[in-house]
Amino acid sequence: MKLFVDTADLAEIETIAGWGVLAGVTTNPSLLAKVEGDADDIYRRVCELVDGPVSAEVVAETRADMVEEGRRLAAIHDNIVVKLPMSAEGLAATSILATDDIRVNMTLCFTAPQALLASASGAAFVSPFIGRFDDIGQNGVECLRDIVEAMETSIYDTEVLAASIRTPVHVTEAARMGADIATIPPKVFYQMLQHPLTDAGTATFTQDFETRRAKAKA
Repeated sequence: MKLFVDTADLAEIETIAGWGVLAGVTTNPSLLAKVEGDADDIYRRVCELVDGPVSAEVVAETRADMVEEGRRLAAIHDNIVVKLPMSAEGLAATSILATDDIRVNMTLCFTAPQALLASASGAAFVSPFIGRFDDIGQNGVECLRDIVEAMETSIYDTEVLAASIRTPVHVTEAARMGADIATIPPKVFYQMLQHPLTDAGTATFTQDFETRRAKAKA
Protein backbone atom coordinates (compact mmCIF):
# COMPACT_ATOMS: atom_id res chain seq x y z
CA MET A 1 0.00 0.00 0.00
CA LYS A 2 1.34 3.42 -0.97
CA LEU A 3 1.51 6.19 1.62
CA PHE A 4 0.36 9.75 0.87
CA VAL A 5 0.36 12.68 3.27
CA ASP A 6 -2.84 14.68 3.76
CA THR A 7 -1.80 18.29 4.27
CA ALA A 8 -0.92 21.52 2.49
CA ASP A 9 1.76 22.44 5.05
CA LEU A 10 4.99 22.62 3.04
CA ALA A 11 7.23 22.21 6.08
CA GLU A 12 5.44 19.02 7.12
CA ILE A 13 5.53 17.66 3.58
CA GLU A 14 9.24 18.39 3.25
CA THR A 15 10.01 16.72 6.58
CA ILE A 16 8.07 13.52 5.91
CA ALA A 17 9.22 13.38 2.29
CA GLY A 18 12.74 13.38 3.73
CA TRP A 19 12.02 10.01 5.34
CA GLY A 20 11.73 8.51 1.85
CA VAL A 21 8.24 7.10 2.44
CA LEU A 22 5.90 9.37 0.48
CA ALA A 23 4.32 8.40 -2.83
CA GLY A 24 1.92 11.36 -3.09
CA VAL A 25 0.02 14.18 -1.40
CA THR A 26 -3.65 15.07 -0.95
CA THR A 27 -4.97 18.52 -0.16
CA ASN A 28 -8.39 20.15 0.10
CA PRO A 29 -9.70 23.71 0.54
CA SER A 30 -9.84 23.32 4.34
CA LEU A 31 -6.19 22.29 4.49
CA LEU A 32 -5.17 25.13 2.17
CA ALA A 33 -7.00 27.60 4.42
CA LYS A 34 -4.62 26.69 7.26
CA VAL A 35 -1.50 27.84 5.39
CA GLU A 36 -0.39 31.13 3.92
CA GLY A 37 0.43 31.71 0.28
CA ASP A 38 -1.03 31.48 -3.18
CA ALA A 39 -2.68 28.09 -3.74
CA ASP A 40 -1.12 27.52 -7.15
CA ASP A 41 2.34 28.30 -5.78
CA ILE A 42 1.75 25.82 -2.95
CA TYR A 43 0.77 23.12 -5.45
CA ARG A 44 3.91 23.77 -7.51
CA ARG A 45 6.14 23.52 -4.45
CA VAL A 46 4.43 20.32 -3.29
CA CYS A 47 5.03 18.80 -6.72
CA GLU A 48 8.72 19.67 -6.38
CA LEU A 49 8.90 17.98 -2.97
CA VAL A 50 7.07 14.76 -3.83
CA ASP A 51 7.30 13.01 -7.19
CA GLY A 52 3.84 11.49 -7.22
CA PRO A 53 0.15 12.36 -7.49
CA VAL A 54 -0.82 15.62 -5.80
CA SER A 55 -4.57 16.09 -5.37
CA ALA A 56 -5.89 19.63 -5.86
CA GLU A 57 -9.60 20.07 -5.19
CA VAL A 58 -12.04 22.19 -7.17
CA VAL A 59 -14.58 24.42 -5.44
CA ALA A 60 -16.90 24.71 -8.45
CA GLU A 61 -20.35 23.11 -8.26
CA THR A 62 -21.51 22.64 -11.87
CA ARG A 63 -19.94 20.23 -14.33
CA ALA A 64 -18.90 22.99 -16.73
CA ASP A 65 -17.23 24.99 -13.97
CA MET A 66 -15.62 21.84 -12.52
CA VAL A 67 -14.15 21.00 -15.91
CA GLU A 68 -12.85 24.54 -16.40
CA GLU A 69 -11.30 24.66 -12.93
CA GLY A 70 -9.98 21.13 -13.26
CA ARG A 71 -8.22 21.90 -16.51
CA ARG A 72 -6.64 24.98 -14.96
CA LEU A 73 -5.40 23.00 -11.95
CA ALA A 74 -4.06 20.18 -14.12
CA ALA A 75 -2.04 22.68 -16.13
CA ILE A 76 -0.06 23.70 -13.03
CA HIS A 77 2.05 20.53 -13.05
CA ASP A 78 1.99 17.05 -14.56
CA ASN A 79 1.63 15.51 -11.08
CA ILE A 80 -1.62 17.33 -10.30
CA VAL A 81 -4.70 15.14 -9.84
CA VAL A 82 -8.01 16.98 -9.91
CA LYS A 83 -10.12 16.27 -6.84
CA LEU A 84 -13.88 16.28 -7.44
CA PRO A 85 -16.76 15.60 -5.05
CA MET A 86 -19.01 12.58 -5.44
CA SER A 87 -22.15 13.90 -7.17
CA ALA A 88 -23.90 13.67 -10.51
CA GLU A 89 -22.10 16.83 -11.61
CA GLY A 90 -18.81 15.46 -10.36
CA LEU A 91 -19.28 12.22 -12.30
CA ALA A 92 -20.08 14.11 -15.49
CA ALA A 93 -17.05 16.36 -15.05
CA THR A 94 -14.85 13.33 -14.37
CA SER A 95 -15.85 11.67 -17.62
CA ILE A 96 -15.01 14.85 -19.56
CA LEU A 97 -11.65 15.35 -17.83
CA ALA A 98 -10.78 11.69 -18.35
CA THR A 99 -11.08 12.16 -22.12
CA ASP A 100 -8.41 14.88 -21.76
CA ASP A 101 -6.16 12.40 -19.90
CA ILE A 102 -6.59 14.42 -16.71
CA ARG A 103 -6.60 12.20 -13.64
CA VAL A 104 -9.43 12.64 -11.13
CA ASN A 105 -9.61 11.73 -7.45
CA MET A 106 -13.31 11.30 -6.59
CA THR A 107 -13.58 12.37 -2.97
CA LEU A 108 -16.25 12.03 -0.28
CA CYS A 109 -17.14 8.47 -1.26
CA PHE A 110 -18.87 6.52 1.49
CA THR A 111 -20.37 3.47 -0.21
CA ALA A 112 -19.41 0.79 -2.70
CA PRO A 113 -22.07 1.93 -5.20
CA GLN A 114 -20.60 5.45 -5.13
CA ALA A 115 -17.13 4.03 -5.71
CA LEU A 116 -18.35 1.94 -8.63
CA LEU A 117 -19.95 5.00 -10.23
CA ALA A 118 -16.73 6.97 -9.80
CA SER A 119 -14.70 4.18 -11.36
CA ALA A 120 -17.08 3.84 -14.31
CA SER A 121 -16.91 7.60 -14.95
CA GLY A 122 -13.15 7.39 -15.39
CA ALA A 123 -11.81 8.37 -11.97
CA ALA A 124 -8.19 7.36 -11.38
CA PHE A 125 -8.70 7.33 -7.62
CA VAL A 126 -11.70 6.92 -5.34
CA SER A 127 -11.44 8.20 -1.76
CA PRO A 128 -13.55 6.51 0.91
CA PHE A 129 -13.54 8.41 4.21
CA ILE A 130 -12.94 6.13 7.18
CA GLY A 131 -12.84 8.55 10.09
CA ARG A 132 -16.04 10.37 9.23
CA PHE A 133 -17.95 7.11 9.56
CA ASP A 134 -16.44 6.63 13.00
CA ASP A 135 -17.52 10.16 13.91
CA ILE A 136 -21.18 9.16 13.53
CA GLY A 137 -20.83 5.85 15.33
CA GLN A 138 -20.47 3.62 12.27
CA ASN A 139 -17.61 1.29 11.37
CA GLY A 140 -15.52 3.11 8.79
CA VAL A 141 -13.13 0.22 8.37
CA GLU A 142 -15.95 -2.14 7.37
CA CYS A 143 -17.23 0.41 4.86
CA LEU A 144 -13.72 0.54 3.39
CA ARG A 145 -13.75 -3.25 3.17
CA ASP A 146 -17.00 -3.14 1.16
CA ILE A 147 -15.48 -0.69 -1.32
CA VAL A 148 -12.20 -2.60 -1.73
CA GLU A 149 -14.03 -5.88 -2.30
CA ALA A 150 -16.41 -4.31 -4.81
CA MET A 151 -13.54 -2.73 -6.73
CA GLU A 152 -11.49 -5.93 -6.90
CA THR A 153 -13.60 -7.23 -9.78
CA SER A 154 -13.95 -3.88 -11.53
CA ILE A 155 -12.85 -3.71 -15.15
CA TYR A 156 -11.49 -0.20 -14.51
CA ASP A 157 -8.03 0.73 -13.21
CA THR A 158 -9.24 2.86 -10.31
CA GLU A 159 -7.15 2.89 -7.12
CA VAL A 160 -8.82 2.91 -3.68
CA LEU A 161 -7.38 5.74 -1.62
CA ALA A 162 -8.30 5.39 2.07
CA ALA A 163 -8.87 8.89 3.46
CA SER A 164 -9.93 10.52 6.72
CA ILE A 165 -7.30 8.46 8.53
CA ARG A 166 -7.35 9.21 12.26
CA THR A 167 -5.03 6.63 13.83
CA PRO A 168 -2.20 4.21 12.99
CA VAL A 169 -4.80 1.45 13.42
CA HIS A 170 -6.70 2.90 10.45
CA VAL A 171 -3.50 2.69 8.38
CA THR A 172 -2.93 -0.93 9.37
CA GLU A 173 -6.52 -1.91 8.64
CA ALA A 174 -6.49 -0.16 5.28
CA ALA A 175 -3.36 -2.12 4.33
CA ARG A 176 -4.83 -5.41 5.55
CA MET A 177 -7.96 -4.87 3.49
CA GLY A 178 -6.05 -4.21 0.29
CA ALA A 179 -6.47 -0.46 -0.15
CA ASP A 180 -4.06 0.79 -2.80
CA ILE A 181 -3.22 3.99 -0.91
CA ALA A 182 -3.72 5.57 2.50
CA THR A 183 -3.50 9.34 2.80
CA ILE A 184 -2.35 10.16 6.31
CA PRO A 185 -2.24 13.37 8.36
CA PRO A 186 1.24 14.37 9.56
CA LYS A 187 0.39 13.74 13.22
CA VAL A 188 -0.50 10.13 12.43
CA PHE A 189 2.79 9.67 10.56
CA TYR A 190 4.58 10.70 13.76
CA GLN A 191 2.42 8.32 15.79
CA MET A 192 3.35 5.50 13.39
CA LEU A 193 7.02 6.07 14.25
CA GLN A 194 6.56 5.52 17.94
CA HIS A 195 6.38 2.57 20.31
CA PRO A 196 7.50 2.49 23.95
CA LEU A 197 9.57 -0.67 23.35
CA THR A 198 11.41 1.09 20.52
CA ASP A 199 12.22 3.99 22.85
CA ALA A 200 13.25 1.63 25.65
CA GLY A 201 15.45 -0.42 23.33
CA THR A 202 17.17 2.65 21.96
CA ALA A 203 17.80 3.94 25.48
CA THR A 204 19.27 0.58 26.54
CA PHE A 205 21.56 0.38 23.52
CA THR A 206 22.77 3.94 24.12
CA GLN A 207 23.39 3.27 27.81
CA ASP A 208 25.30 0.07 27.07
CA PHE A 209 27.43 1.86 24.50
CA GLU A 210 28.26 4.67 26.92
CA THR A 211 29.10 2.13 29.65
CA ARG A 212 31.46 0.26 27.34
CA ARG A 213 33.13 3.50 26.21
CA ALA A 214 33.62 4.60 29.82
CA LYS A 215 35.25 1.30 30.70
CA ALA A 216 37.57 1.58 27.71
CA LYS A 217 38.75 4.98 28.91
CA ALA A 218 39.30 3.80 32.48
